[in-house]
Amino acid sequence: MLEYDIAIIGGGPAGIMAAIAASQNSSSVILLEKNPSLGRKLLITGGGRCNITNSKPIRQLLDSYSHKNFLKHSFYSFTNEDLLSLFDLEFITEEDNRVFPKSGKSADVLKGLCEKLEGVSISYNFEVKTITDDFVINDKLKAEKIIIATGGITYPQTGASIDNYSLTSQPLTDIKYGLTPLITRNDLSGIAGVTLYDVVISYKKHKVEGNVLFSHVGLTGPGIINLSNEISESISYNLLDNDPEVNIEIAIDLCPELKRENLHERFNRDFQNRGKAKLKNYLKLYLTNSFIDYFLSEIGIDGETQLSNVNRKTKNRLVENLKRFTFEITDFNDRLAKITIGGVDLTFVNSKTMESTLTPGLYFAGEVLDVHGPTGGYNLKIAFSTGYLAGLSASGK
Repeated sequence: MLEYDIAIIGGGPAGIMAAIAASQNSSSVILLEKNPSLGRKLLITGGGRCNITNSKPIRQLLDSYSHKNFLKHSFYSFTNEDLLSLFDLEFITEEDNRVFPKSGKSADVLKGLCEKLEGVSISYNFEVKTITDDFVINDKLKAEKIIIATGGITYPQTGASIDNYSLTSQPLTDIKYGLTPLITRNDLSGIAGVTLYDVVISYKKHKVEGNVLFSHVGLTGPGIINLSNEISESISYNLLDNDPEVNIEIAIDLCPELKRENLHERFNRDFQNRGKAKLKNYLKLYLTNSFIDYFLSEIGIDGETQLSNVNRKTKNRLVENLKRFTFEITDFNDRLAKITIGGVDLTFVNSKTMESTLTPGLYFAGEVLDVHGPTGGYNLKIAFSTGYLAGLSASGK
């Protein structure tokens, strides 16, 4: 039976980074990957461009996570500067502090990471099915220490599987979909492809500012994607046992820069001064042109009506819907979910080493942990920093 100092299960961003860190101080490290190649999910991140991290200062970055205290040590142990210095690549920072390789190719990032795996044994097409108490894997190899970096449940074509959570007896929190588009009851096929810019989307007490993109089956775009985490966490379900039952309402403030009283004042003035103008043309001041017909149809107002003929009741309905236009959400578009919410319970993981407090020698890194962030490079940051800390800790440093 082959024996290694450290076995790392999962060849995604967290697993690769753990192997890089572990190999600096350990004589024998093996990386086990169930696919015929490494980094399949990394290749599709950021639309294939790889939003490798977010460039906010660490303190601001940590404020974007609900489990910031758990992440603090790993983020300071392996900073953005440490990460980007690994590569012989140029990086650019775009809107919302998102960092991409200047080439715009995820493959360049993966290649740069793989070049740092010198000295690491890699076993492809190796699906881990069993791990014994003394760290024997599939009855084929034995390790002194094991790092679990198997990721979450999203994008099963990359090797993700809910079965990975049963490899150890480590306690888990509920497993849920995260950063996912939403499916609506409303028929949106007529406005598929239309984008609403810089609107405010709300669900209960949660509010997110961002763009909304209409698809044939529902809503997506950065604003919706980020709000989906709040929705998913508010619903009681666990994908280990059952699928979610979604029946909620969200609202979009289509004119967040104006208060209701401001809209009333404008309407009263403009409807009198521009009385011959058609309502659908006037609304171009407030709405994306290709969205106006749908908006008016949904609230039952004729866009051909001249402004001078719009009564007070109709004005009130316009204002209310401009400030709170609602959609019924019936499901998550889980096929396009980007991350997993939930995972290995952080209560039983040492945040300064990523080692299990229940099983000495067992470490966790990346999406398999119950920690996640919004879209924009935040989740790859988790993978790289926790992976590096796990690898370094397992190697004795």
